[in-house]
Amino acid sequence: MRTFHRVAAAAVITTAAVSLAACGNGTASSGASSTTSMAPTTTTTTSASDGVTKTSDTFGPACGQIPSSGKGSLNGMASDPVATAASNNPLLTKLVAAVGAANLGDTLNSQKAITVFAPYDPAFDALGADKFAALAKDPATLAPILQYHVLPQRFDADGLIAAGSEKTLQGGTVKISGDKTSGMTVNGAKVLCGNIPTGNATVFVIDKVLTPGS
Repeated sequence: MRTFHRVAAAAVITTAAVSLAACGNGTASSGASSTTSMAPTTTTTTSASDGVTKTSDTFGPACGQIPSSGKGSLNGMASDPVATAASNNPLLTKLVAAVGAANLGDTLNSQKAITVFAPYDPAFDALGADKFAALAKDPATLAPILQYHVLPQRFDADGLIAAGSEKTLQGGTVKISGDKTSGMTVNGAKVLCGNIPTGNATVFVIDKVLTPGS
């Protein structure tokens, strides 16, 4: 009889242990699924700003000088890769000539997502005709100057202002100051028209040619 009670007690203990183990497994399992359900939240925040802009995002005192229609207009530039888009813009004829002289057109067009600070024609005129002609004949000197005007990541104005400074394709750093309302500058050069969308870049037309190390 005592043997029977001992066996029965052991059976009860075993059953209780199995039940507790089962409950424990259920808790771990629901903990895991609640962790999994939280995972997608992280992904949403990372893609918040990709630097891509719309024609309605442009700002600056010279935006009105861009043609209102045709290939050189904001709408016309939006679908073309950046070097092609610039070649149709009447404000950027000297920049386009410099890019051609340095053989950088295909390189710029093939980039997936970049930011370009584009000096308008009077900025190149300020260098002097002789200096511009000399640079055009010296691609090894000209290319790094142009690469200093390109960031290897796509930014809109808000992204640049938040960053404060960014490293260029040339390797040097540019400093961004001000804001869209009171005036935005890149290494002291004024942004004349910013947030211009092209097929693979966001463009900021500026009033000076930037010099690496300045």
